[in-house]
Amino acid sequence: MYRKVMSFLEEWKDSRHRKPLILQGARQVGKTYSILEFGRIHYENVAYFNFETNPRLNETFEENISPDYLIPILSHIAGQTIVRDKTLIVFDEVQFCESALTSLKYFCEDAPGYHIIVAGSLLGVAVNRAKFSFPVGKVDMKTLYPMDMEEFMLAMGERELVEQIKKSFAADTPLPGALHDAAMRLYRQYLIVGGMPECVKLFAETKDYILIRHAQDTILASYLNDMSKYNNLNEIKKTRLAYDNITVQLSKKNTRFQYKLIKKGGRASEFENAIEWLCLSGIASRVYKVEQIKKPLENYRDIDTFKIYVSDMGLLLAKKDLVANDILYMVEDINDFKGGMTENYVNVQLVINGYSTYYWMSERGAEIDFVIQRGGKLIPIEVKSADNTRAKSLKVYMDTYRPDYAIKLSGKNFGFEDGKKTVPLYAAFCI
Repeated sequence: MYRKVMSFLEEWKDSRHRKPLILQGARQVGKTYSILEFGRIHYENVAYFNFETNPRLNETFEENISPDYLIPILSHIAGQTIVRDKTLIVFDEVQFCESALTSLKYFCEDAPGYHIIVAGSLLGVAVNRAKFSFPVGKVDMKTLYPMDMEEFMLAMGERELVEQIKKSFAADTPLPGALHDAAMRLYRQYLIVGGMPECVKLFAETKDYILIRHAQDTILASYLNDMSKYNNLNEIKKTRLAYDNITVQLSKKNTRFQYKLIKKGGRASEFENAIEWLCLSGIASRVYKVEQIKKPLENYRDIDTFKIYVSDMGLLLAKKDLVANDILYMVEDINDFKGGMTENYVNVQLVINGYSTYYWMSERGAEIDFVIQRGGKLIPIEVKSADNTRAKSLKVYMDTYRPDYAIKLSGKNFGFEDGKKTVPLYAAFCI
C-alpha cells in the first residue's frame, strides 16, 4: 500500500544535509513496514535491529557507542556487511535503549556516510519520562500518522477518483454527482475502518467489517498494555480513565475537554500527566482555543482550554462499539456523536498534512471548529456532519476578522461563494 512518507524518505536519502532520521508515531501506524519497504527499494541491503525482541543488543551499546566500534559488531549481528551509502541501518523500538539513541549524535558527527533510520512507538513518552541524552540538532525527525483519506482511497484502487477530487478542490468546481456519491460512501467506510494499515489492508482484501473490528480491538488492547508498561504505577489508572473519557466527551454538544467529566471533582492537577502521556504516545492530540487571531497562533492559545481528539477514526468507533451500519447509514441514534466524530476526522486529516490546529470562540459563544495557517494566511474552517451548512458562527468570525477566505467542510459538493470555499468531507486531505 502506498504511503506518502515514501516521498519524504526519498528526499531524506538524497539530501546533502542528511542526518540520522527518527521516525516516530503511535503503535501500529506502519513505521517498520514503511522503513523496510523503503530500504528494499532504495538500498542494496538493510541491516535491521529490534531492541525490544533482542535485549542483548543493549549490551553492545553500553560498552561503546562510537561508529568505528559499533559497525563491525552490528555487521556481525545482522549477518551482512554494512556499507556506507549502500546499506540502510534500522534501529527499531529504540526507546528500549537510551545508548542507541545517543549514538546517533556520533553517527552524525563522525560517520555521516551511514544511512540510519530509527523508529519508536513511544519515543515521546520515553524521552520525556527517562533521563535520555537526546541528540538535539544531530537528527532529522518525522512523525508517521495513520493513513489519511487519500491513502485509503488509493488502497481501494480509486486513483482516478483521487485525481478528480484534487482537480475539483483546486478549481472549486463540483464533482459529477455519481463520483460525489461514490466518494461520500468511501468517506463513511474510512470512518469505520480508519487508517491503521493492517485494518485498511484487511478491508481492501475482504470488505469484512467484523474482521476489521477484531483487528481494531487488538490494537486497542495493545494501547492499554502500553499504558501499563510505559507509565508510572500511580498514573496507569488515570491514563486509562482519561482515554476512555475522550470518546465520551466527543458526544457532548460542547466538545471542549472537561476534567470534571472524567470523574466527579476531577481537576487538571490530577489528570494533566495522563493527558500528556496520551499526546506524547501519539494516541491523542490537543487542539487549543486561541484568544486572538494573530500570527503566530501558538502565542495566543489558552493553555487551560482545549479539545482532545484521537489519532484514528476506526479506533474511535471501535471504542464506542458502533457497528458499521450505524455509520454507513448515519442512523439517528448517533446524532449526538456525529458532530464530535466529524470534527475528529477533520483534525486527523489536518494533522497528517502538517497543520497545527486551533479553535476559536467569541465572548457570545460563536465557535469556529478549526483555525489554521495555510499559505501564510489564517484560515477558519467550519465543519458540518451533513448537508446542512448554515453557519452563523462563521459569519461572526468573518465579520470580525475579515479572512481572505473561509473553508466549509460538509456533505455538500465543491463550490465557492461569498468568500467561502465549500469542500466535501472526503476532500479534507486536499487542504
